Amino acid sequence: MAGIIGKKIGMTSVYSAEGKNLPCTLIEASPCVVTQIKTEEKDGYNAVQLGYGERKDKHTTNALKGHFKKAGVSPKRKLIEFSGFEDKNLGDSVTIEIFEEGEFVDVVGTSKGKGFQGVVKRHGFHGVGDATHGQHNRMRAPGSIGAASYPARVFKGMRMGGRTGNDRVKQGNLQVLKVLTDKNILVVKGSVPGAKGSYVIVEK
Repeated sequence: MAGIIGKKIGMTSVYSAEGKNLPCTLIEASPCVVTQIKTEEKDGYNAVQLGYGERKDKHTTNALKGHFKKAGVSPKRKLIEFSGFEDKNLGDSVTIEIFEEGEFVDVVGTSKGKGFQGVVKRHGFHGVGDATHGQHNRMRAPGSIGAASYPARVFKGMRMGGRTGNDRVKQGNLQVLKVLTDKNILVVKGSVPGAKGSYVIVEK
């Protein structure tokens, strides 16, 4: 699947032709560079590795330095493989011009990490409700989690407190509202996963 690597700038809103205010996300996708070409004969599949963002030379391992030197490009911060770029060669650039206004894309990102959270925030539990009838400090408690002597255990998948967020999330069918080629900015309708400044993958 063809796509590009970008960075989430933030959210804003634009007006449609009908005068409706549409929430949208700005994604900066400066030209990605082809750093490796995978072939069926050598690797067992066809793909193209794209690099995005500049990385300082002192923060790059020697193995990656050789990898980028072979491609003839400067060290990159993010590397992702895509298909659908069979006509590209090492060192070629992929820009946001592969997208058209009005088409729908999928955006993959890492959701915001919330740390350890309880069942109300993590799963939308309502708690025990009222503070009457002798309830004390139980507003956000999960309640019962299982039976007694049988089965004498908690079933797998039980919704309980735990680490929340910081997961790979794909937001599908987001419409491309604008393609600002002069600024390398993609404007998509709606929200995309991740915090401001986080890396995202935009797939056609």
